[in-house]
Amino acid sequence: LSFFLWSSIPDEELLTLAAAGKLHDPAVLRQQTLRMLGDPKSHALVSNFAGQWLQLRNVRNVLPNSDDFPDFDDNLRQAFQRETELFFESILTEDRPVLDLLTADYTFLNERLARHYGIAGIYGSQFRRVTVKDDFRRGLLGQGSILALTSKAERTSPVVRGKWILENMLGMPVPPPPPDVPLLKENKDREKPLPMREQMVEHRANAVCASCHKTMDPIGLALENFDAVGAWRTRDAGGLIDVSGELADGTKVNGVVDLRNAIVSRPEMFAGTLTGKLLIYALGRGLDYRDMPTVRGIVREAAQNNYKMSSVILGVIRSTPFQMRTTIGKD
Repeated sequence: LSFFLWSSIPDEELLTLAAAGKLHDPAVLRQQTLRMLGDPKSHALVSNFAGQWLQLRNVRNVLPNSDDFPDFDDNLRQAFQRETELFFESILTEDRPVLDLLTADYTFLNERLARHYGIAGIYGSQFRRVTVKDDFRRGLLGQGSILALTSKAERTSPVVRGKWILENMLGMPVPPPPPDVPLLKENKDREKPLPMREQMVEHRANAVCASCHKTMDPIGLALENFDAVGAWRTRDAGGLIDVSGELADGTKVNGVVDLRNAIVSRPEMFAGTLTGKLLIYALGRGLDYRDMPTVRGIVREAAQNNYKMSSVILGVIRSTPFQMRTTIGKD
């Protein structure tokens, strides 16, 4: 319990209750979980779990091409990561519904990041909570950390963005590409630059690639109004950006707001993916088919409490995989 929530050893109160066998009492276990989540040490869950699930640890490796993005610097890179960490921490400490990770009307900005987002009236290096007025900036899908992580050094990547959302928000793993797939031809190698949508159409002409791209591309293309460092834009390669498309289930989308609404319309998918990622983190191992009933059970119970973060965390803690350890004999 302590290593899950604090990434550290138990404190005296938890040790005393454990020694007395009282942690088996559901009421005591709940009380201790909420106490531990309210302790500053629970920030470890933000830095370690969010770092693992959202891949925030990789923000440090984001290195956009300086010719294409001359304004990008290390201060902005650090601000990207800090924004998302503070945002995730607010959902955790305020015990908000996990869907607020996608829909919350606030974020955390300092002057450097606000300027990058085109938001006026924010001054100084300190981060503060700010109401988001532009619908497209709401939640994780509007944050520079996620958008930059899922881009190439010189351009956006609808494929990477689509794959990231499928795997980390919808729980739909994408198979690796077949060998010998040709790389996307870069605009610098063309006589006339093409918008990303037209480049992807050209790439999908390969029949072997088409089936996976049909699922990934509409998701990634819906985010094309964000450039490779998460700044908002309406034009690319000299023309207006087309962010329309149709998802695999037939839902028509026209940009990030429609995409977010489509994900939120199936709350059990997003909550289930988050629960699975949290269970992996708590157990320190991957999941298999035997764990899926546990994940579904946690989500069903959390749904009765509006998918609040504490409901998901308590569900993981009460689960059989978390409370029991299976020993496999040599024979």
